[in-house]
Amino acid sequence: MAPDLVPFNLPYSTGKELAYVAEAHRLRHLSGDGAFTRRCHRWIEQHTGCAKALLTHSCSSALDMAALLLDISDGDEIIMPSFTFVSTANAFVLRGGVPVFVDIREDTLNLDEKLIEAAITPRTRAIVPVHYAGVSCEMDTIMAIAKRHHLAVVEDAAQGVTASYKGRALGAIGDLGSFSFHETKNVISGEGGALLVNDPALAQRAEIIREKGTDRARFFRGEVDKYTWQDIGSSFLPSDINAAFLWAQLEEAERIKRERIVLWQRYHDRLEALERRERLRRPVVPDGCDHNGHLYYVLLRNGTDRAMVLRKLKERAINAVFHYVPLHSSPAGRRFARTQGELPLTVSLSEQLIRLPMWIGLSEDQQQRVCDALGAILEA
Repeated sequence: MAPDLVPFNLPYSTGKELAYVAEAHRLRHLSGDGAFTRRCHRWIEQHTGCAKALLTHSCSSALDMAALLLDISDGDEIIMPSFTFVSTANAFVLRGGVPVFVDIREDTLNLDEKLIEAAITPRTRAIVPVHYAGVSCEMDTIMAIAKRHHLAVVEDAAQGVTASYKGRALGAIGDLGSFSFHETKNVISGEGGALLVNDPALAQRAEIIREKGTDRARFFRGEVDKYTWQDIGSSFLPSDINAAFLWAQLEEAERIKRERIVLWQRYHDRLEALERRERLRRPVVPDGCDHNGHLYYVLLRNGTDRAMVLRKLKERAINAVFHYVPLHSSPAGRRFARTQGELPLTVSLSEQLIRLPMWIGLSEDQQQRVCDALGAILEA
């Protein structure tokens, strides 16, 4: 009999989601910025310390808003890693910006802060650190560079909900930050995200951009007697149904983090022997970084055939995946962006990485099966 499949991801439910969706329906406010949206905003503000949180359709939308808030225009340069999801670059390219790709660190796979200043030109407007796997970039150094060169910092904390750097919540350190609540993340609403506004001077304009360029939010607070078109913008509001689902997750966010850390640590412990035998490398979490157990990856030994490893895991009914194809090597990356140097670590590490199954409910036996299978394949 074939073994049961170990899926890569299964969306987690706290059990309260549908009851809260029904409550949103009972309250007769299904569009954006209802009671559940306000609860989610308060939670994010209180747990991160950001000046204002605004739910969006996705993390991509939050980054789109960030580019609008910074008035990115033709030829403006934005420093970021090539090892990231396409939305990190797309948000700025849509406004005419030019991503400038910098290599990553070997330990965390995050933007290498030591390479940033060499990439700065008179056209540079912002730095976009991406907190890969919920492990923080070296934010003290990045913020100091930004201050010296009068640059904005936009944190792509899509994977960073409930993670922190030296006690500060990811997403709430730079001028702007973004979260993802996609179903593969720790805290989910199916699709969804949030913009974190940390510079209070940007808060009112962020509301306007999110509300189709109008001051509708001020009207509902009684600050103006009518709302009108004030600025560029679009409809970035998710429905209160989405927010109701998200609220059930945010209520349990810290418990979700604890449970994922248990899963992460179990992989880490059981793969130690393979690392000692130099068959793979495990993730590195630097001092001062409180991660959230978002994902567990391994880096295969240079020269190992990753496609073969993934195929043999699939033959054992284990669904592991890889990411990312570096943006600078893609057709759009070559067209819209430029690179600072050759990005050797981005190229080599992206070709060695495998993400292992990771979701709440993954059993100890299933994790052992994954570890045993990986060991058997790598030591054959």
